[in-house]
Amino acid sequence: MGGVVQTTRALLCDAFTDRALAGNPAGVVPDADGLTDAQMRAVARELGASETVFVVESDRADRRLRFLTPETEVALCGHATVAAHAHLLEAGRLDPGEHTAETNAGVVDVAVEADGRVWLSGEAPSVRRLPDLAAGDVAAALGLEPSAFVADLPFGVADAGLPFLIAPVEYLSGLGGARADDAAVRDLCESVDAAGVYAFTFDTLDRESALHGRAFCAPVGIREDPVTGTAAGAVGAYLRDVAAFGDDFPDELVCEQGHFVDRPGTVRVRVGADVRVGGTAATALDGTLTVPPLSDDDGIVEA
Repeated sequence: MGGVVQTTRALLCDAFTDRALAGNPAGVVPDADGLTDAQMRAVARELGASETVFVVESDRADRRLRFLTPETEVALCGHATVAAHAHLLEAGRLDPGEHTAETNAGVVDVAVEADGRVWLSGEAPSVRRLPDLAAGDVAAALGLEPSAFVADLPFGVADAGLPFLIAPVEYLSGLGGARADDAAVRDLCESVDAAGVYAFTFDTLDRESALHGRAFCAPVGIREDPVTGTAAGAVGAYLRDVAAFGDDFPDELVCEQGHFVDRPGTVRVRVGADVRVGGTAATALDGTLTVPPLSDDDGIVEA
């Protein structure tokens, strides 16, 4: 193949944790302006993370972030946003303080603290309750019994950057036994216009945690996401909407996730006029990637 072979710096950063090889791994390409769409797709497939974030210049914000899974591009990814900003802070390419990032979901505000914690917020969240959604349909998609769900909390689709079907489960043992059927999850999500299913329980492993969640994201090519910022933000909006804590809504929710896929981590969520999602990240891999001169007409067949 002709053309000039490029190299680019590429990292794997684990988000929503303070140690490598835990939390949710994200690919980070901090200097992606020279890459074509085809090259970005190839890099995302090569790194193999659930999402890879490509940092490019923006006319609307401090920087633009594009998020690609090995199969498709998604509008917003919380853990990759945290990973990118944590890396840029560590590399001395941004200072602690308030920043903005352009995404395909709009411009999001990002606050970076000196200790490396990154907070992101976007537009006001939305919640659609689904009182007519059958528990049997959700149970079949997740491999649960219909009786596993909390009887007095409705299913709903909440969106704090990416829409998730929220499914409240009674006990951690039940949630841990979930065995999602990818095809059924895709069909279910298509029927309610969601990008994934976030099943959660108030039955937690850590006393500090408000809930334990699992995110099944077959519609975007991810069987189970380890620790999901957009889903944690969505469940925060949902819990406020259904008044799950009565009049005493916590100032900050700690959402634990990832333990059932051996990638434990926590997401911190603050719910007000908007939803703020926070976490730290640790670099697991930092190197140089060789990128051939791919273009969109190089004969790659999309399945």
